[in-house]
Amino acid sequence: MSSVLEKRALKWIPLALVTAVTLAGCARDGYYHDRNLDYTKAAPAPPLVLPETRNAQRYQDALPVPQAAMQGARIDEAAEIRPPQSLAIGSGLEPEYVERRQAGNQSWLVVAADTGAVWPQLESFARSRQLGVQQSDVSQGVIVTSQADLRLQSAMRSGSSEVRCERGSQTMTSCLDALEEFLGARSASQSVASSWNAQRLNHQQTLQIRQEGDEWEVAIPQPVERVWAELNHYLTLDFTQEGQRNLLATNPENYEFLVEYMTATERDRNPLQIVFSADVRRMSQEIRLVLQPDGNQTILRAVNASERGFSPDDQRELLERVAGYLR
Repeated sequence: MSSVLEKRALKWIPLALVTAVTLAGCARDGYYHDRNLDYTKAAPAPPLVLPETRNAQRYQDALPVPQAAMQGARIDEAAEIRPPQSLAIGSGLEPEYVERRQAGNQSWLVVAADTGAVWPQLESFARSRQLGVQQSDVSQGVIVTSQADLRLQSAMRSGSSEVRCERGSQTMTSCLDALEEFLGARSASQSVASSWNAQRLNHQQTLQIRQEGDEWEVAIPQPVERVWAELNHYLTLDFTQEGQRNLLATNPENYEFLVEYMTATERDRNPLQIVFSADVRRMSQEIRLVLQPDGNQTILRAVNASERGFSPDDQRELLERVAGYLR
């Protein structure tokens, strides 16, 4: 009886060895294989091709995605995962479906939807207004009409788009007004991007907060006009609390803002520190937010414009707050 059991037990040994080897191959150094980097080696598959005998009028792109939405180059390293930028409900910072931006004599619209959703609306606008479409290039995000060129691209904040009405690089105000009204009338039926969608742009367009010596700065991979327009919009909305944070003046010619701001050092002073200091109450101070063009990017700096102290930690805290409007 024992020999029979031994023979049966021996039959399971090869299976157990195979199972052990197989399971061992599923892990590295005791952990399951992290496939995060594997996706960076993925290559695009060739597009599907319909037969030439098809009825071309029956087969079209149902949801064309403009190439303008695919900004940046192919990822060659693991993505850096960051938490979304949360905008408090009721703060007044939640984007409307369509908003206007302006820098100098240029104006454009920011739509709270990605380019793939906005493109069909631009086509509908051109048809409904009988603008006389001469060329439509979804890959470039451009519709050329007899009256103006409609241009579409991704906005600075993710999940949003920028739309321009131009002719010869000049803003066509009447066209932009009509398009703003057209898109605004559809806002009730559109799914407006929530504050949780306000995350960083793709890897190639991620802004960086960096330290240069004792100073902090923000490198933003966008033209200074676009950065100025976005900061002007959100500072006007958010810096409205006198004594805490307040927008005092703007200088569009030099791309500067003068703000009143209570630094983190001042906010965090405890009662004992206040009693034994020259200031018997917490005080704000004037700070200049300066935008400087630097090739294809823009550098944002915070410069103390008062006699009060402004530590590197205070500088970084303010820059991180302001940079949050662009994520």
